[in-house]
Amino acid sequence: MARQKRYFVPDQPQHVIQRGNNREPTFAAERDYRFYLECLAEAAQRYGVAVHAYVLMTNHVHLLATPETQTSLPKTMQSVGRRYVQYFNFAYARTGTLWEGRYRATVIDTDRYLLTCMRYIELNPVRAGMVGHPGDYPWSSYRHNAQGEPDLLVNSHELFRRLGADAVERRAAYRGLFRSQLSETDVQVIREATNCGWALGNDRFRARIEALSMRRAAPRPRGRPAKAG
Repeated sequence: MARQKRYFVPDQPQHVIQRGNNREPTFAAERDYRFYLECLAEAAQRYGVAVHAYVLMTNHVHLLATPETQTSLPKTMQSVGRRYVQYFNFAYARTGTLWEGRYRATVIDTDRYLLTCMRYIELNPVRAGMVGHPGDYPWSSYRHNAQGEPDLLVNSHELFRRLGADAVERRAAYRGLFRSQLSETDVQVIREATNCGWALGNDRFRARIEALSMRRAAPRPRGRPAKAG
């Protein structure tokens, strides 16, 4: 089956996942996380990608980001991948691929899913049982978005900025979103959309994305069409 072309819709954020090959570790020490973030920050600035949220897990990466142009995200991921793989292979005396093929990405309905997707990303270490609170995990955007810790990689989305009149109010409002758990439905919908490459939103949003991107944005209906009559 031919690969579908990448989504690109101006000003539309994308949820990105890149996994280690065979789900093997892609980060083994603190210096690895730091170098990956350095590579990502430099590439995002060079190619025009605004990163709103991220988490680096031991064997995969999640990003929520808005690319400026159709080539912004592919060039950013290519640059990061090339630099980081060279570094990782040299550091650990290994050869061969590190990542599992192409990264996965999908556009998201900003009004419905932007803040939900940010929480989904930053809660990954909690769902994995690595920490009890997202603020305890050092390799995500939560400490910046919720606690104000400096992070030059993060570029706040307009919807996030609307959470409060100033940074203190915004952070307090954002922390308040974490007092309730993500619904299992939201978790499953985000996973399915990103893994399968479908736009994350309702039918109206998906229809708009199909018209703008000239590719399918939702799975075909199951079963045979009903007979006329």
